[in-house]
Amino acid sequence: MSEGKDDLHTTSVKDVKQLGTFAAIASLSYVFWVCGGMEMVERLAFYGTRQVAGLYGTDAASNGGLGLVEAQVGIIMSVWVIVQTFVPVFTGGISDRIGYKETIFASTVVKIAGYLLMGLFPTFWGFMAGAVVLAFGTGIFKPGIQGTIVKATNRQNSSIAWGVFYQTVNIGGFLGPVVAAYMRQLEWAYVFYACAAIISLNFLLLMTYKEVDKEDRLAHRAKVKSGEITEKPLWRDSLSELANPVLIWYIVLFSGFWFMLYIFWDIGPLFFRDWVDTSVIVRDVWGDAGPSDFAIRFFAMNNEGTRIMPEGMVNLNSLLIMLTCFLVAGFGARFKAANVMAVGTFCASGALVIFGGFNYAWLIVLGIVSFSIGEMLAAPKASEYIGNIAPPQKKAMYLGFSQLPLAIGWMSEGFIGFYLYGELASKEQISRKLLLTHDLSAEQIAAVPNGEAFQKLVDVTGQSAEMLTQQLYAANNIGAVWYLMASVGIVSAVGLYAYGKWTYRIAMIKEEEATV
Repeated sequence: MSEGKDDLHTTSVKDVKQLGTFAAIASLSYVFWVCGGMEMVERLAFYGTRQVAGLYGTDAASNGGLGLVEAQVGIIMSVWVIVQTFVPVFTGGISDRIGYKETIFASTVVKIAGYLLMGLFPTFWGFMAGAVVLAFGTGIFKPGIQGTIVKATNRQNSSIAWGVFYQTVNIGGFLGPVVAAYMRQLEWAYVFYACAAIISLNFLLLMTYKEVDKEDRLAHRAKVKSGEITEKPLWRDSLSELANPVLIWYIVLFSGFWFMLYIFWDIGPLFFRDWVDTSVIVRDVWGDAGPSDFAIRFFAMNNEGTRIMPEGMVNLNSLLIMLTCFLVAGFGARFKAANVMAVGTFCASGALVIFGGFNYAWLIVLGIVSFSIGEMLAAPKASEYIGNIAPPQKKAMYLGFSQLPLAIGWMSEGFIGFYLYGELASKEQISRKLLLTHDLSAEQIAAVPNGEAFQKLVDVTGQSAEMLTQQLYAANNIGAVWYLMASVGIVSAVGLYAYGKWTYRIAMIKEEEATV
């Protein structure tokens, strides 16, 4: 007997046999590809801002930055994550009820306003306001686009579909920091204006497809209005679904993965800027001739082509995912979802251990490769998993819930990560402490603008920046920050493995009961 549509869209924690990699890709509809394009555009703009937010916040005011200390940036990031990750918990249900395309349109308008606020008001509160508005728009966008993806796929191609989707997302994730690295060397405000222009392209893409199952949704809404179907208030419906133990433990355990992901994105650029000499990579790859103009832009180097910018190092992660995610997803499709998530989380933890132990550029690249493999295994599989266990009329709601582990992980990291880095590993803060030993008063040191303390130390000691950086790195336990963060991921990976065994045992019991 052939499988019908209902069979292919079954709700269960159990895995369904997947099509082969290329057969699954061939089975994906044009709606899937358009949605991938919209997510790519949205991520291009978003990561153009998000990847450099910490650099912008801590850059000296004389360079056009905000001149904040790490803890102040952490406050902005904490508010940003609270808004971005809790809004989808409610807007997911709204998307299911009023339509996915409508919420995507509204989110685009809101996000444009957020980018413009960031560019027009270069202050702590201006950036805070822009971050809140941008976060609100992103929270509206996510359930609508991911709900459409779930509707446009089935259980036989979902693993590859989410892998390919994640790959297209990272095309935008890669190009965004490339654009930002160029724009910020002209003027910081140009980063935000460019992102506002880029996200507006989604208005055009919205006009190219028809919403999947829109007739079913409208028919369902008509029955609700006529009283034929009784529907709980949205808030009560959401809370009742959140009481599902399988969902609760997924949220708790997978938050460890997102914790590490945002540590990499937020603290990685600061660490690479402060302690990693990326000129080694440029010399080893391009030699005396140096990189071409294309390579300088593509790999997000400084204008002189002598070193890779911090966001360029982080961007190697997106480049790897952009090129290979469908292959890793095809490999992961052979195994149980929870086990794949556990292995991916463990690989990402290993990357943070490497960052803690070394600051040699090529070993940092090895760590980024390990992190990327872990991300390619865990993140798409998690989206597939949550989409598969969601009831048919609540796909966007559940995908809104998928933002909760991201919320826990990002909120935990958003302030703690920046604070710990500032206390234990920031070159700026370490330099300020050392200036006290060079006959400078506390008042003189306080007068040094944020972001300029290391240069002041260079001037006072008369040493080169490179030599002084090596001395500071050797004299301070910089890796402690990374080891602390990696421990969170290791605990999460073990928990996910145990979670997988538990949920599959439940699924088998229910299957046996159904056959009796």
